[in-house]
Amino acid sequence: MFHPAAIHNFLKKVGQNALFDEQDIFLHNGLWHSFEAHSDLNTTQKEQILEKLNSAVSETHDYIKEASHIILTPGTAWGYRLNSTGKTVANCHKIPQKEFTKELMPVQEDLLGCVKNIRDLNPWATVIFTVSPIRHLRDGFVENQRSKASLISAVHEIVDSEENVVYFPSYEIMMDELRDYRFYAEDMLHPNSVAIDYIWEKFVQACISSEAGELMEEIDTIQKGLFHRPFNPESEAHQKFQKNLQKKIEKLQGEYPQIRF
Repeated sequence: MFHPAAIHNFLKKVGQNALFDEQDIFLHNGLWHSFEAHSDLNTTQKEQILEKLNSAVSETHDYIKEASHIILTPGTAWGYRLNSTGKTVANCHKIPQKEFTKELMPVQEDLLGCVKNIRDLNPWATVIFTVSPIRHLRDGFVENQRSKASLISAVHEIVDSEENVVYFPSYEIMMDELRDYRFYAEDMLHPNSVAIDYIWEKFVQACISSEAGELMEEIDTIQKGLFHRPFNPESEAHQKFQKNLQKKIEKLQGEYPQIRF
């Protein structure tokens, strides 16, 4: 979800553990959709999409209650209202554009609402805002900048007024430190793998403790070992590698029982 109103609508449902029903879905080109969800959840069966939607609500509800940090990443202030209902949609699902009204919407109220919905479930979690560095150029170059400026301004007002809410400048890093086109994917919209790794390292430095960073490196080493595909699985060298890897896993899980590989 990219628009603050869509994120807020979902978090309101999560806070109430409210279920999606048949009024929230529609059939189009042989698939069931919801204007409140991404197309990844689309299915050919009505029961399946409702199960997916309601599982997302339930899982997010439980996750927020247990999380120490929650990252919210709005991407655009341009929203699309469905003309028949007046509601802002999360995804247009390639429905004809005449069915929607496009607006540059005020976003602060929705972003603040997101924080309050999270606080109702988990008063202790740190909320980290960051504005998506992905450019929404279908709106136009000027319109994209207006949108990002609106998001950044609204987020900073919330950060300045709310406790335990912070800002990580992923958009600014992309626009300033990585301002060359060699840091973009082929579509010239999305950061490429080099840019993603660079922003991630900046996030680790800013937001993750050195102790947790060391733990992450241990986990990363184990994960790479688990995904390793040997030329000869029966070789003595690979069997030794597997035993050493299992010892690392057991040692780490002995210290951190909550970790599962």
